[in-house]
Amino acid sequence: MIVAAILFWAAAALIVYTHVGYPLALRVLVSLRRHPTLSPGTWEELPKVSLVIAAYDEEEVIAAKVANALALDYPRELLEVIVASDGSADATTERARSAGADLVLDLPRGGKIAAQNAAVEQASGELIAFSDANSLWAPDALSHLIEAFADPMVGYVCGQVRFLDADGDNLEGSYWRYEMAVREMESALGGVTAGNGAIYAVRRDSYIPLDPSGSHDLSFPFQFAKLGMRSLYVPWAKAEEKMTPTLEGEFARKRRMMVGLWDIVIGEGMLSPVGYSPLYAFELASHRLLRYATPFLHVIALAANLALLGHGWIYTATLVAQLGLIAAAILGRWLPAAPFRVARYYVMTTASIAAGLWDRLRNGPPGAWEKAEGTR
Repeated sequence: MIVAAILFWAAAALIVYTHVGYPLALRVLVSLRRHPTLSPGTWEELPKVSLVIAAYDEEEVIAAKVANALALDYPRELLEVIVASDGSADATTERARSAGADLVLDLPRGGKIAAQNAAVEQASGELIAFSDANSLWAPDALSHLIEAFADPMVGYVCGQVRFLDADGDNLEGSYWRYEMAVREMESALGGVTAGNGAIYAVRRDSYIPLDPSGSHDLSFPFQFAKLGMRSLYVPWAKAEEKMTPTLEGEFARKRRMMVGLWDIVIGEGMLSPVGYSPLYAFELASHRLLRYATPFLHVIALAANLALLGHGWIYTATLVAQLGLIAAAILGRWLPAAPFRVARYYVMTTASIAAGLWDRLRNGPPGAWEKAEGTR
């Protein structure tokens, strides 16, 4: 029973730590810093920026996206808008050209990363910004996004994306506000551990062509950390996009994202501590690796708890709590009360990590990508 007790309490402690303890630890560390590390920089001469928009069958929104890009408060002669169509079978390329994109690439179907790699090869900007076709930027977003690159040690910068509520049952918007608060504290310390696909930028000469299973959001921050460069979150560079309206749709979206996660963690070297500063290694282990391990920690906690029944009232109480979480998640499909909805969101998003691993084991690494239902 000693082994079961160790496994139970260790798994439970790690779950609580990654979701609650880690943000509190960040708050303490940030409060101990004497000087903020995130502040706008200044360029003696503004750099040329290539804005890459990877698109797959985006005829509904691509014209509006290009118009949004061209309306940014940035000198037009220093902005290059590139639309990389990943084998679109609709009118995406025609509408992108008509809308005024500087360069439209009509590529064979190869996946989002392949389209982005191809666009960067033809980009002429000193900085490369990226956005999704359904993300709309604030007029000053690009100007704020590039400010941090005035520091030559900054290699990656992401902005703030606000998810528009589609009056559904998805709590991603609420979770995202929590995530952004954590990201802002990480940025003030060792650097962010992940970005977002709606609004971010990198240096052209630091761009890393990834395999199709890779992800700029997850790969670039830790890859740049290994190169001694910082990855920052700039909350005043703002974008917005529609949120998946249903939790089932959010589960499917996250499940697709998680398929390539294991290639990034193991194949690309996220798991290897070589090259990280101690502070960044602490952030990555706490925020990423433990989060990815959460579904498996829950399984360990439940199995160990069952083995410990009859060895004290505490284990009866903890089993009731675990089974109560699962029951609340099931009831959350029909009961709109907040506790049930939160339980359902937590269980489904946690389960998406394990589901992504299952898909990876069955079907191999991902390549092509699909739009999230209801986000256009």
